[in-house]
Amino acid sequence: MLATTIFCLAMLAGLVLLSAVLLFAVECVTGVWPARSERSAEVGTRPSAAILVPAHNESAGLADALRNIVDQMRAGDRLIVVADNCDDDTAEIARAAGAEVVVRNDPTRRGKGYALDAGVRYLRQAPCGIVIIVDADCHIEPNSLDALAGAAASSGRPIQARYLVQAPPHSGPNLAVAEFAFLVKNHLRPLGLFRLGLPCQLTGSGMAFPWHVIASADLATGHRVEDMKLGLDLAAAGHPPLFCDQAVVTSFFPHSAQGLETQRQRWEGGHLSMIRFAFGCLFRTRSLALPYLVMLLDVMVPPLTLLVAASIAVFAIALGVAGLGFGLSPLLIATAAILLMFLAVGSAWFVHGRALLPFRDVLQIARYVASKSKLYPKVIATGKDSSWIRTDRSSGN
Repeated sequence: MLATTIFCLAMLAGLVLLSAVLLFAVECVTGVWPARSERSAEVGTRPSAAILVPAHNESAGLADALRNIVDQMRAGDRLIVVADNCDDDTAEIARAAGAEVVVRNDPTRRGKGYALDAGVRYLRQAPCGIVIIVDADCHIEPNSLDALAGAAASSGRPIQARYLVQAPPHSGPNLAVAEFAFLVKNHLRPLGLFRLGLPCQLTGSGMAFPWHVIASADLATGHRVEDMKLGLDLAAAGHPPLFCDQAVVTSFFPHSAQGLETQRQRWEGGHLSMIRFAFGCLFRTRSLALPYLVMLLDVMVPPLTLLVAASIAVFAIALGVAGLGFGLSPLLIATAAILLMFLAVGSAWFVHGRALLPFRDVLQIARYVASKSKLYPKVIATGKDSSWIRTDRSSGN
């Protein structure tokens, strides 16, 4: 009886892992596969757009970020900065840059979602055709505003730009691994879904919405990954987001160890909470439209480092089950999952990651996975944090 129970549990763990790895591999391989004639999100003529910038104590780099946005704005566009619970001169800097400023002070309701809600409520007085959300610490590549607004107008759907987080200069191979993992998550996987005609997740910055879509959305939330939650909510309402590879938004990882720790806890903890949410949706909802189902399954793929760690752990368990003579099936399933993982990550690295992460630094991946694995118990113990804690981007250690 005990042997049967252990065997069944190992089989279940292997099948769950294989399902996640299979979806991950399909997305990655489709994303890196060379396309003879790349289909792109239709841009077309765009209406006026409101660029909404939520900002919490962002005075250090805000002027440069707003200047970058203003350089791409057209006649009729508006720039709105929401200075949310700030105790610095964010609002003054935004006004000096020519932005309309919404000052919000509510210490009991803190979070980017609340700032976005305040910005959209402000826009109700005179709505624009398209609302584009850009974080205050981001840089927009040339022509990206036009691409985002045009794609949202022509499709009538939410649009997500290629949003990449880069390692600061001379930051070492550990952050190079983090940058590669982010490239896989926010570029190759959504590009693969787009090529398959499927929707993608919202990733936080470089998001465009037709006014009627964002005006009806529930934005006032303190969720740590409010972007991912918003994307699922919109998909459930019949507005699944679409990836636009022609629009590129970038930012940098924090320089300091404290900033990195804060950022990782927010992202990883938020993603784990969304996995639980998506799992519940699969069983609570009787009928799921295909785009929404795909997005739920995509959310349930763990972060890359956790997926790698889980693959190793399940393989070790399956190896033990086989060694005890309980059966080889779990080991075969776990082996297939690891091979698929190597295929997906290896393809992504070979096509897009070699310049970023030279072969001599590939072994840093194991070190990075080990360091991130230590984070998960803390993330799980911390629970939900609804406050808006600005990531420390100082250059200290």
